[in-house]
Amino acid sequence: MLNLILFGPPGSGKGTQASRLVEKYNLKHLSTGDLLRGEVAAQTELGIEAKKKMDAGDLVPDEVVIGMISNALDNNAASVEGFIFDGFPRTTAQAKALDELLSKKGLQIDKLLSLHVSEDEIVGRLLKRAKDQGRLDDTEEVIRNRMKVYRESTSIVADYYADQYKLADIQGEGEMDKITENLCSQIDLIASS
Repeated sequence: MLNLILFGPPGSGKGTQASRLVEKYNLKHLSTGDLLRGEVAAQTELGIEAKKKMDAGDLVPDEVVIGMISNALDNNAASVEGFIFDGFPRTTAQAKALDELLSKKGLQIDKLLSLHVSEDEIVGRLLKRAKDQGRLDDTEEVIRNRMKVYRESTSIVADYYADQYKLADIQGEGEMDKITENLCSQIDLIASS
């Protein structure tokens, strides 16, 4: 089973590339945002707990998110060749919790595929997306602050997986097909070893 983390700052193209990889490799795309919305809509025990936190303006605790991921793994393992994580883990503590969960299931993260995109490119992409979607809250100032938070809090997750020799850096700018090709080259290396 192939288990990947698609990693990069907001606007780096993770969602676009994930959909391409899911199709090519028969992977299940696990987006924590989608998992949260699904559990809340289904009114599961985890969803009810998550909704209480979100309604209060609090972050959903890591153990709740890990529980949702555990459910998604159990519910989909028989129908796919592996999983691609998007939006999780965001901290080293979450990465360790994910590794522990996977280990209990006899699984592991095979590779963290890190999309590298310049901040100016990210700002341009997100401002265009905000304009196209009519999102007035995504200003350049807000986007640059999100990038700062990513650099300070989230980017260190790549170091955690680099220490395990599981990091692949991928240029996330340029032609979409070329980026997909570069991602697939890394995945094919894993699959052939």
